[in-house]
Amino acid sequence: MRIVFDTNVYVSAFVVPGSKSELAFSLAARHLFDLMVSLEILTELEDKLISKFGFPQETVQRVRREVGEIATIVEPELRITMLDDDPDNRILECAVASGAVAMVTGDRHLLKLGHYEGIGIMTVAELLYSFPS
Repeated sequence: MRIVFDTNVYVSAFVVPGSKSELAFSLAARHLFDLMVSLEILTELEDKLISKFGFPQETVQRVRREVGEIATIVEPELRITMLDDDPDNRILECAVASGAVAMVTGDRHLLKLGHYEGIGIMTVAELLYSFPS
């Protein structure tokens, strides 16, 4: 089962210890599903960790390596311009290119869609609910 995390899920996983997002990332690390990511998502993650949270470059590189070891990197060929927020379009592109069954996000614009091209859009809590502890 292939799943794409929005950048906000990664940020929460690495910025908020003990968060639901950190737990979701640990499920991916245990290979309970296939985590998919694009270079655009990784770049946005790096930018946010540096600009919003002041992470040092070494920590950002460690995060990128960790995500890269767990997730499969895909290169979307199709450009989507459906949403006003361009980074949200990158999430849709990654999901379509990877053949994902779901996107996980906290972004209300994406959640409002409910699904895109048959790909479900859910919160981290909804993802965790589908994996009994």
